[in-house]
Amino acid sequence: MSDDFLIDVDDLTRRMDGAMSALKSEFASLRTGRASSSMLDPIMVDAYGQRTPINQVGTVNVPEPRMVTINVWDKSQVDMVEKAIRESGLGINPQTNGTLIMLPIPELNEERRRELSKVAAQYAEQARISIRNIRRDGMDQIKKSRADGMSEDDQKFWEDEVQELTNSYVGKIDSLLNNKQDEIMQV
Repeated sequence: MSDDFLIDVDDLTRRMDGAMSALKSEFASLRTGRASSSMLDPIMVDAYGQRTPINQVGTVNVPEPRMVTINVWDKSQVDMVEKAIRESGLGINPQTNGTLIMLPIPELNEERRRELSKVAAQYAEQARISIRNIRRDGMDQIKKSRADGMSEDDQKFWEDEVQELTNSYVGKIDSLLNNKQDEIMQV
């Protein structure tokens, strides 16, 4: 095998890792009936004239399995934080006590669990599509190298390498999805 035509597998791996981390953060934002500070990550608050992540206007804690608290640093921002939570679509009703906002996490009913399971499957499918797009980029690199004089044996070797990498990441996605769906359906 000639070293003249090396395909950048490290770059493909890095990009696939990025797709996996995006999937993990999307999964973390799904509410599963258990409290998690990461479920508030997508919520932005209108603070000081700009959109600010909720964890930058107060301290987010999980004092018990079914409760998230936010200790808002600036009393004038409490109403804005409360409004952002109500409008976020999480289905949580905030309770305010001074600068402390408590978010009791309600039990999920069976229908909502099925909906969340479908949403998790959609997130996983988006990640699979990202992985396949990265695979296509790798295969395009190989085809270009083949046109530039790469041998057929080298082409076959690199195609197998890229396909093996793709299969391993798709397997990881499937495993993450199964774990997340089990977590969501757990009563």
